[in-house]
This record gives sequence, structure tokens and C-alpha cells, in this order.
Amino acid sequence: MINQLVMVDIPGPTLDAATRAHLERYRPGGIVLFRKNIVSMQQTRDLILELKALLGDDLLMAIDAEGGGVWRMDFLPFAPSAASLGASNDPALAFEVGRAVGRGLRGMGFNWNFAPVLDVNNNPLNPVISDRSFGEDPERVAALGAAWAEGLLLEGIAPCAKHFPGHGDTALDSHHDLPRVDKPLSTLEMLELLPFKQTLALMPSIMTSHIVYPALDSLPATLSTRILTGLLREDWGYEGVIVTDSMGMAAIDAHWGRGEAAVLSIAAGADMLEGLGGLASQVATFEALEVAEREGRISADRIEASLERLRSLVRAYPIAPVEYSSDALEADRKVMQSAWQRGITRIGEASIPAPNSQIALIAASEVPGENVAELGISGAALQLALEGVYDVTPILFDPSAPLEVLPAVQAARAAGRTLVFATTTRRRLTPLVCELAFAAKPDLHLALWNAYNVTDVPAPALVTFGYRKDAIAALLEVLRGAPITGVAPVTLI
Repeated sequence: MINQLVMVDIPGPTLDAATRAHLERYRPGGIVLFRKNIVSMQQTRDLILELKALLGDDLLMAIDAEGGGVWRMDFLPFAPSAASLGASNDPALAFEVGRAVGRGLRGMGFNWNFAPVLDVNNNPLNPVISDRSFGEDPERVAALGAAWAEGLLLEGIAPCAKHFPGHGDTALDSHHDLPRVDKPLSTLEMLELLPFKQTLALMPSIMTSHIVYPALDSLPATLSTRILTGLLREDWGYEGVIVTDSMGMAAIDAHWGRGEAAVLSIAAGADMLEGLGGLASQVATFEALEVAEREGRISADRIEASLERLRSLVRAYPIAPVEYSSDALEADRKVMQSAWQRGITRIGEASIPAPNSQIALIAASEVPGENVAELGISGAALQLALEGVYDVTPILFDPSAPLEVLPAVQAARAAGRTLVFATTTRRRLTPLVCELAFAAKPDLHLALWNAYNVTDVPAPALVTFGYRKDAIAALLEVLRGAPITGVAPVTLI
């Protein structure tokens, strides 16, 4: 039964024979789907129902559908990022976006969404949170996160608050390193912990972070009895499901290994592990847990307590697809585009070029995906979009050698074109791209992902907090004259 405390991923959009046999042998309690698994609404629904038939009615089917750069479905309206909703700062709007997200997920058959992110974004150098946070004010994060989650709940999808106790003030990415947050408990209580504590009664599940908080424990939260059992269960009285972030991330795997980390995490109080990775990694997790159960390192009572929480979750949120009509999809697209537009924020005295004027677009040619985030918008795709408003001369640079386009920038300036510099990366700009920006002295900066990049480009800016299709459509409306009403949810200048 201990294997039901593990959630795994699968290789592709269909069940191959090897994966089916693996799942039948180990019988995990949950499956999480990613971009590699999702092709269409119908295909995803069929896959989920096939997995349910294979693994049983108690199966939890999860996805990271946060919005912004963490959104797996091109065939659904693109939900605004948390930062975009933070800029509009309207809980009613966050609720409607959460409902729209929930309708799409329910249409595919999911019953669990690993969102909202309740991290307080208070570190400009954070390499992994960026647009995923509602902002730097913990009260705003709590209010908007609660409203967003309530929308999901109304549509029959279980939300999951993450990344407890808070990933907002780290300069390292736990996919690659083991971050630390060295703050006294009093500060953690006012900032990082506040959104989780204020929304505790609403959230049926919470995801742990692979971060060390010395004020709480010397172990990362995912492995910490003091944090998961002591703080969350005993001090706060939380009775919902505790799920870990991916145990394949280097913060855990590189230090403890899959098997030992799995045992430590369940013993510490986690109810479900994200045992993601290839079949060999998954087997290491399952077999370590099976041995720990036989040897008594994890008691039968401990296992049964987690199983009962997981059963309660799936009873409250069963896999039960509901038709997602074309009319509902179109209505939700309007909700998303309106929300994206309301989040667009002006920084400085940004003067918008008149429609049909001549601009030179300076942008990266390609933006790779990274870890949880999807591919960014390419320079060519952004050029094509802006050609709906302007006469565009593209100046697309290789991010590894951006200064090579300086002659083209200088020629565009001499020709009288308005220089528009677009930043399209989740991370802060590299020193070479910063050098290009300072040499170009653009007239307008379009910050399409990481809002903190406005501090690296010497120009007034429009910040969209996202680059997905519906975000770009909202930006085009602003460039054509729609009002700009967003207020940055983090300090940018």
C-alpha cells in the first residue's frame, strides 16, 4: 500500500506497453502530466480515463496549471500569470480566472492542480519564481491566492498551495541547487509563512519546497519532521494532504538520493511524493519505500494516515470529466484576455508609438524552456504579432552573442525608427544583453516575462508579466490605445 503514496510521470501522450506494465507492478496513487503528455482535449481525457481504469477510482491526476509561463495546453485559453493578477490586484478577477482554469482542467479529467503559488516574491534575483508569484506583499499574495483557489474549487478541482514554507526569497533554483533562506522566525512569520497560514483552511493540499530554513530546521522542508509534522500538522492543525515537489530535483536527489529521500520525506510527514523521472528512478523510490515498510522504518499507522488523507482528497475531487463546450472556451478566452490586459503596467514615462509607425524590434531570436517553464516567445513570433500594429524592422540577436546586432541597431536609429527592446526571458538579463540594451538606448522596453528586467534596460517600459498568446493579444490592444491600469506588484524602480 505504501506505493500509493507516490505520484509519477509517464513518458508520452499514450501508454506504451513498458509503462503500462510498470504502473501495474507498482500501482502509484497519482500521475502528473506535463507538456510531453498533452496533445488535445480529447486525447488528454482519453489518457486520464485509461489511467483511471488501470489504477483505480482513487487515482489522483495532477498538473501544474499555474498560468503564465507554467501552462501546458496550447488548445486552451492561456491563463494570466500570478504576477499579472497581482498587478490588477482584484480578487474577483482572480476568482474568475481560477474558475476558467478549473473548467478547462475538469474538461480533460484532472482532479488536482498544483497551484496557486503562494511564494512572496521579494528577491529580484530569484531564478525560478518570477511571474509565478502574486507579488511582494504577503497580504496581497494571500488574498489573490485564496480567490484563485476558490475559483478552482467551485469547478471541482483541488488546488495545492506551494511552495511551503516559501520559495520567494531565494537566489538559487532548487531544480539545480539546495537553497537556504536565512531569516529569523519572526520575519518568516510576517512574510513567507503568512499566505500559507491565512489560506490554510481553504487549501485541501500543500506542496513542500526543497529549501533549508535554518530558523526552522537544518533539513530542507521536504525532509523535515519539524516543519511538516511539527509546524504544519501540530502547531497549525493542518489536516489536508502534504505533497512534495519533484524528488528528482537536484536539491534533494543530489544530496540524499531517490530512495533515502523518499523514506525520509514520508517519515517526516509527507503524504505523497512526486517521484518523477525515468522508470529506473521511479523503481528506486518504490523499492526503497517497500523495504522501509517491511523493516518498520515507516509504521503501518503512518502509512494509513496518509492513505486516508489521499482517499479523502479524491472522494471530494473525483476524476469526473465534464464537457467543455466551444461556447465555454470562447467565454473563458475573453476572461483571460481581459485579465491579461488589466495587468499590463506602465513603468516610467512610456510613450507608445502610434499605430502604423516604423519601429525596430530588438529581441532574442529564441528563448528556450527551462525546468517547469515552457518555451518563451521567439523573436520571429513577436515580430509577426507586432506587425499587426506597426511596420517592423526585426533586429533579432543570438543570446550568446547579442552585441553582433549593434550595427543594425545603429542603422535603425539613424533611419529614424523607434527602437523597441523586448525582454522575453524568465531569468534576469545576462551581462552581454544588458550591454546591448545600454548601447541601444531604446525608446521603449517591452518586458514580456521577468518584470525585474526593467531595471536592466535604460528605457520606459510596458510590463505584461507574460508572453503567451493571450498576453500578446492583450498587449496589442494596449498598443492600439486601450487603457493601461496595472500597478506593479513588486518594487521595480
